[in-house]
Amino acid sequence: MVSKKRGVGYEAIADILRSHIASGELPAGEKVPSENDLMEAYGVGRETAYKALQLLRDDGLTVSRQGAPTRVRKFEPIRRYANKRLSASVWGNGTSMWDIDVRDEKTKVTDVQVTRLESSSKVASALNLTRGEPVIRRSRRYLLDGKPVLKAISYLPAEIADGTAIAEDDTGPGGIYARLADLGHAPSVFREEIRVRMPSKEEKVQLKLDRGTPVIVLVRTASTADGRVVEVNEMTMDSASYILDYVINV
Repeated sequence: MVSKKRGVGYEAIADILRSHIASGELPAGEKVPSENDLMEAYGVGRETAYKALQLLRDDGLTVSRQGAPTRVRKFEPIRRYANKRLSASVWGNGTSMWDIDVRDEKTKVTDVQVTRLESSSKVASALNLTRGEPVIRRSRRYLLDGKPVLKAISYLPAEIADGTAIAEDDTGPGGIYARLADLGHAPSVFREEIRVRMPSKEEKVQLKLDRGTPVIVLVRTASTADGRVVEVNEMTMDSASYILDYVINV
């Protein structure tokens, strides 16, 4: 629905449409008024109408596909239960942490790449290693109903991972943490740092991000009870797909 208000600027038109989206008058998935609709309703030129719609796209409120009308973005979040997914009762019983986040949807892990390489300064610092010490790098993407939602890259000391399932594409039931536990290096302390930023060109392609969609970058460090860092994992998430859920007991 378009309010009848003549001669306004593109920012004011965008504000009106934002209010319609926030109130539910323009619900998720609904077609957004076109440039022609806005030109007629507000008595403005095409450039003004275009700029108004551009603001909504840049804010991540709408999505557009070539040859299809612009629509209000749907937000169907994956709720990432941080406390539950990192519990030893999950990976210790052979359950994938990914399965804690998504239970019934069609999920897939793809593009798994495992390499042995010399650690960079950044990775060595995170793992308490000397720069150049060998590490195992595990890279993979997670798809939900065919849509990429997360890219994860883990680094583990090669001293621990060499010759084990951690250095294979398939780590087996329970994943990396279960294999670390098998080797006597069970992680018991996790630290997560989170930031939000706009994606790189590569990330836009890898996660098939709509315009105006930031990414959540979560870096998790896993340590044993005696303080040894056994993994650092950098996850890049589609912010339009995730809610990060934490429970803090004090």
